[in-house]
Amino acid sequence: MDLPGKIAIMGGGSWATALAKIVLSTQDSINWYMRRQDQVDDFIKMGHNPGYLSAVKFDTDKINFYTDINEVIQDSDTLIFATPSPFLKQHLMKVTTPLNEKFIISAIKGIVPDENMLIADYFAEYYNVPMENIAVIGGPCHAEEIALERLSYITLACSNIEHAKAISSVFQNPYLNNSCCKDVRGIEYASVLKNVYAIVAGICHGMKYGDNFLAVFICNAIEEMRNFLNSVHSLERDVTDSVYLGDLLVTAYSRFSRNRTFGTMIGKGYSVKIAQLEMEMIAEGYYGTKCIHEINERYKVKMPILDALYDILYERKSPTTIIRQLTETFK
Repeated sequence: MDLPGKIAIMGGGSWATALAKIVLSTQDSINWYMRRQDQVDDFIKMGHNPGYLSAVKFDTDKINFYTDINEVIQDSDTLIFATPSPFLKQHLMKVTTPLNEKFIISAIKGIVPDENMLIADYFAEYYNVPMENIAVIGGPCHAEEIALERLSYITLACSNIEHAKAISSVFQNPYLNNSCCKDVRGIEYASVLKNVYAIVAGICHGMKYGDNFLAVFICNAIEEMRNFLNSVHSLERDVTDSVYLGDLLVTAYSRFSRNRTFGTMIGKGYSVKIAQLEMEMIAEGYYGTKCIHEINERYKVKMPILDALYDILYERKSPTTIIRQLTETFK
């Protein structure tokens, strides 16, 4: 496989838009799949994504737009998926073109609901893509900061490290650095968990807990993450690396974090349903909480933070009571 070949961006949201900006900084042109024709028409007319990161201008002569998912798969070699995890299955249901000879990059920080499967495992099991042809992107890289060209760092993980290195040049420019590793599953699980923890951080912020408490919370969250990762996918890793701890920190602290924003609304007294309706974008941690909770029924790792959020989101228990009880478990 000659990587990267022709690259396609799969998705039309803010992260997909940031990734398109990155890829066009190193490639002459891209293919770009969006579901809606009206979004494509407005994009071509305005020279920017009409719905997301509208300050980022594009030379549309360098973009081949598609609304037919099979057509874009056929015309591309490397597919970068950046759709919210709850909608991935829905998009892929239309796929009839084989994916087994394509290189898949998942920039999705979530789990496929119902199946409770990691994105890489889902592509491998249902679309026969070899694991060595699947990579994941992780790390502290909010789309909004990529758009502003603020220095960021990502990690590319692939079971075949040579494949990760072969695509790394695509993601290297003056405002983006990268590193490569083999911890595909660890990074995928960490990407889900940091969204879970960011919601709890937001709830605590909304309830007026301060920075001192948040620092203690982060220490307990990274310890909980370490215990879970070691149980589900034992591999030599350092959870203080930026792809684990760094991503958790930015998601828990940043004003750009939709998961933190969602949690803050709950902490201020919004019901879960109203908070979801008020949010313009998906808070993936809502779905991730249920998925990880169900996965952990098998592993039985002690996860008080995850369990507390599950009680708040799905058992409709009082955030005030649950968070107070949670604080008593911290050290």
